[in-house]
Amino acid sequence: MAKDNSGSLKSESKRRRVTYIFSVSGLCVLFYILGAWQNSTTPTLNQRSDLASKVECDNDFPRSTESLSSSSSSEGETLDFQAHHQLSFNDTLMVVEKFPPCALNFSEYTPCQDLTRCKKFARAMLAYRERHCPAQHELIRCLIPAPPKYKTPFKWPRSRDYAWYDNIPHRELSIEKAVQNWIQVEGDRFRFPGGGTMFPRGADVYIDDINALISLTDGDIRTAIDTGCGVASWGAYLLKRDIVTMSFAPRDTHEAQVQFALERGVPAMIGVMATQRLPYPARAFDMAHCSRCLIPWQDFDGLYLIEVDRVLRPGGYWILSGPPIRWKKYYGGWERTQEDLKQEQDSIEDVARRLCWKKVIEKGDLAIWQKPINHAECIQSRRIYKTPHICKNDDADAAWYRKMEACITPLPEVSSSSEVAGGELQKWPQRAFAVPPRISKGTIPGLTVKKFEDDNTVWKERIEYYKRIIPPLSQGRYRNVMDMNAYLGGFAAALMDYPIWVMNVVPANSDYDTLGVIYERGFIGTYQDWCEAFSTYPRTYDLIHASAIFSIYQDRCDITYILLEMDRLLRPEGTVIVRDTVDVLTKVQGIAERMRWKCKIMDHESGPFNPEKILFAVKTYWTAAPSTQQ
Repeated sequence: MAKDNSGSLKSESKRRRVTYIFSVSGLCVLFYILGAWQNSTTPTLNQRSDLASKVECDNDFPRSTESLSSSSSSEGETLDFQAHHQLSFNDTLMVVEKFPPCALNFSEYTPCQDLTRCKKFARAMLAYRERHCPAQHELIRCLIPAPPKYKTPFKWPRSRDYAWYDNIPHRELSIEKAVQNWIQVEGDRFRFPGGGTMFPRGADVYIDDINALISLTDGDIRTAIDTGCGVASWGAYLLKRDIVTMSFAPRDTHEAQVQFALERGVPAMIGVMATQRLPYPARAFDMAHCSRCLIPWQDFDGLYLIEVDRVLRPGGYWILSGPPIRWKKYYGGWERTQEDLKQEQDSIEDVARRLCWKKVIEKGDLAIWQKPINHAECIQSRRIYKTPHICKNDDADAAWYRKMEACITPLPEVSSSSEVAGGELQKWPQRAFAVPPRISKGTIPGLTVKKFEDDNTVWKERIEYYKRIIPPLSQGRYRNVMDMNAYLGGFAAALMDYPIWVMNVVPANSDYDTLGVIYERGFIGTYQDWCEAFSTYPRTYDLIHASAIFSIYQDRCDITYILLEMDRLLRPEGTVIVRDTVDVLTKVQGIAERMRWKCKIMDHESGPFNPEKILFAVKTYWTAAPSTQQ
């Protein structure tokens, strides 16, 4: 009997141990699942957060003026992003002081187009107007201040017609171009009537005149370039026709014309036709335009028209108005002789013929030429026209600090005279998601149709995630957006239904030169080395997106200067999104918080187990004090 009781006790003890083990295991699994679920939940903004509060503000009303010592938010208020991957900073980063503000005379500082530095370079062919960036010892480590009374710009589309005077306090163009209706001062704001040197009746009417000659509304023409753009009214009014224009002009005596364009919410860059190629790939634009842009097209063996030919797509158009077109009517007002103007037009016509262009029409103030769809006949014509010759061994897309050449950039070979060189594009908007010919034809090694389609899927998911984190993204808060590492343009494509435009930047040292793909999709962009400053004015972008930029550049240059450049580009209360590894992001956050940014590192959209994380940041509002010394 005692033996039976002993066996029963042992059996009971064994059952309890098994039950205990299963209970503990079950609890471990339960808490693991619960923890993973909590970490994968998408954080949202609190109603008191900076980004959410911006949605409630009416951007059409002036922002109150604040000095250097003040901020738009109290010191205790932070971005309400819920970060799940916490890392402590390096102790040295914690004690470093914040970057000081620059003096007020740096308010419109453009490092690579500095008016003092440019005087050291040759004036021939306007070389001194090109990019001349500061040497290492000339780099500044201070924050570019906004003007003392800076206000949040008007929202698009009202910004097309109005800008605050305090944001760009320059009256020069309103006086110099008063008759031409470029810009007018009305109280505390500028108004842009849409006029131009050759379209005093307004850009809308002028564009209608062009549309009567070549169709601008059937989707064939999507990308355009405006050389010598003024305040970019031509590009501004093309937007409602679904044509996006890269407008550029030098920083010259027409002070701040590109700055005005960007303040209006219109794509633009500082640039000039001089000695170097434009920073765009070959076959990028469907249409090029010059309205009294004062570029000597016939000089230097037609070098500048040859460069336009390089960036024009097969079948693309070149539109010219102003001198010398219609010289018989305007020669007196242009203060030039009839003989001089006739000779100029004859020379332009001759260069165009040598480029194998066809003159479509000359009517009124407009003349239009068309580039051939391939070079089948043009190659044969070299028996007649010895110059310009066809370039040999030329990388047609190479455009970063590449000298122009007086030779025709060859188009891809074709099998018949009716074939479009490089591949035919679909009409807009189907073009945005159709496989670009550069990919379908395999001209970029390593890029496949599947990679293109997968990239579109990824960016659709990412934008949905961004919208949950930053509700203003889909509510008109942002207009000018930059993607610092655009790859295939998926970020811009996923945002195409919103009232924004994206400057797609492809780093000049990228493994894949994909800028041509981006233009084939119907978007615009440029090459850029982020160890140097971008060709624009301060405070010209509302949102900057940077994917893996700091991993790419951390061994090439000091990332502090990249972040200072981003701060220069960003408007007060603008937003930054940085994607990178955790160790890189913590370095970025440490520097960014010294620049008066408010930052949070958050999980990847796929969840906490992805090694890539995302830093969201907001640049706080502050301005220079009126008493700041020059």
